[in-house]
Amino acid sequence: MINKLRASITLTILAAGISMPAATASLSIRTTAYTHTESDHIKYQKKNAIGTQLKYGEVRSAAADWSIFPLGTTFRIVGDAAVYVVEDYGSALVGKRTIDLYKPSRNAMNAWGVRDVKIDIVKWGSYQESLDVLKPRTKYGHVRKMVDRLRQKI
Repeated sequence: MINKLRASITLTILAAGISMPAATASLSIRTTAYTHTESDHIKYQKKNAIGTQLKYGEVRSAAADWSIFPLGTTFRIVGDAAVYVVEDYGSALVGKRTIDLYKPSRNAMNAWGVRDVKIDIVKWGSYQESLDVLKPRTKYGHVRKMVDRLRQKI
């Protein structure tokens, strides 16, 4: 029964384009990896989009399109004990159901590569908080796209 319910939730999420499903859900998604020493992240050092330190431990940082996976979305990769929190975004992620996982080194980033994984959403983040953080940054085209999509959802 639980698997049937989980499948139903997953299908609902996929059909709805991940608008704001139930509190917990399982999704199959594409993941990539990033690190703070990449050329497009150097100016931010080890900080995420909300100005706090990127995390890599039991709790780890992740980046995504906040109009799909809003700021604060918490999830686990099936088979991985770590908890990931969406607290960053990137221009290459906008409009995609891809989550970028923070890795502490280029070697770790390259070792991850691109993987299709199953994730369990522990808690959905907030579209409103995402919008509040992004609104002052709309001089960037990728941010404007997320803001426009977030406004449609709120």
